[in-house]
Amino acid sequence: MHRPKLELRIGAVLATIAVLVAACGGGQGTPAGSGSPSGAPEASASAATQAPAGKTTVTAWTHSAGNPNEMTEITAWISAFNDSQQQWEVVVEAFPQGSYNDAVVAGALSGSLPCILDVDGPIVPNWAYAGYLKPLDVPQATLDAFLPSTTGKWDGKVYAQGQFEAAVAVFARKSDLDSLGIRVPTIDKPWTGQEFQAALDAYKGSGKFEYAFDPGMAWTGEWYPYGYSPFLQSFGGDLIDRSTYLTAEKFLNGPEAVAWGEWWQKLFADGYAPGTSQSAADRESGFVDGKVGLQWNGIWAAGGALEKFGDDLLFLPAPDFGKGPTIGAGSWEWAVSSSCPTPNAGDAFVNFGLTPERVAAMADAQTNIPGRADARALTEKFKDGAPLAVFYELSKAQALIRPPTPAYLTIAKLFEKAAADIANGSDVQKSLDTAADEIAADIERNGGYGF
Repeated sequence: MHRPKLELRIGAVLATIAVLVAACGGGQGTPAGSGSPSGAPEASASAATQAPAGKTTVTAWTHSAGNPNEMTEITAWISAFNDSQQQWEVVVEAFPQGSYNDAVVAGALSGSLPCILDVDGPIVPNWAYAGYLKPLDVPQATLDAFLPSTTGKWDGKVYAQGQFEAAVAVFARKSDLDSLGIRVPTIDKPWTGQEFQAALDAYKGSGKFEYAFDPGMAWTGEWYPYGYSPFLQSFGGDLIDRSTYLTAEKFLNGPEAVAWGEWWQKLFADGYAPGTSQSAADRESGFVDGKVGLQWNGIWAAGGALEKFGDDLLFLPAPDFGKGPTIGAGSWEWAVSSSCPTPNAGDAFVNFGLTPERVAAMADAQTNIPGRADARALTEKFKDGAPLAVFYELSKAQALIRPPTPAYLTIAKLFEKAAADIANGSDVQKSLDTAADEIAADIERNGGYGF
């Protein structure tokens, strides 16, 4: 099982330091520094150290060590690319996801980045701003074929492109909804905030469940902004003012955000949901074991739930708290480093992996949404009528990327703290004011991050 985006916060401090180095060191070039990547990479089974005669070795880094399904497809992609031409031989080094971002930041500071690397979508602006990445050369027709959230942009330029997307839904059992007299929401007509609360009341009042709703508080780090800021946005708030990217004032701490915070706090104070003390085991098994009625979870957990409940399982859209239903977007994407001595090789390799066939193969292997519509019919899991097809529609209809700003690493950390503090009973307005003030201070320290 692959959970995208849960480890973004790892390396956030180093990445922020790197941005400061770039900002203070004179422009957008590769930040200077010393040292080597932290953590030894785990080479894939097919990784080579020397290219065949007449070929130039091109190194790629990926976060996918420990994910054999993804590594199998990456290895197949590399093998096919290497066989397709006689100029370059791509070899891969795979890192554990938890140490990957630190390794990239350290590699950038020491001038030892590979030619090709994968990047978690919300980090792209930070790494592009810091000078780690070069603009990616992908034909516009190819970009147009993909869900917009799979393309990583900064300052009007494309820096990364992903093969797949992920999505979150409300996991439910149809038999429970029927027995409790609750309407089954649709993408066109999701639950309103009032309907969602009525559903929570019904689940809680039934006496059948330990909790009516499991939002997943056992997970930390990037899960918080990815999983929970969509609720804030549906209330009418946001992590930052997306018209300027210069302030969170009135967006993260305005009346709409406070309304979100009061609702959020009530979930835990009134016993609708398990709080920050939830164990990882309860998060993993609570829904399938029948301990919770509704669960906010991602496509990566869909397989196990389907195996348990089959046709009784529903993947429901996010509720609409007044300003539209929203779910997080932006998963892992491929990029080319600014220090790559053979940038044409990097561009060619990335483009080679963006065909419908390659996208479909990765989507099925990863159980992640195919990034382009014309790949869906080539998949087993996402083609029309398949159990997971709804996730593509959810992503298309409700997805909103996290704020595309280099400040996002700081924003994510501060939102996590505020959301956890509020869940634990802290004053809502004070918690949000503190986060907004600290975001403003970070943006000011970094000269607006280019905005």
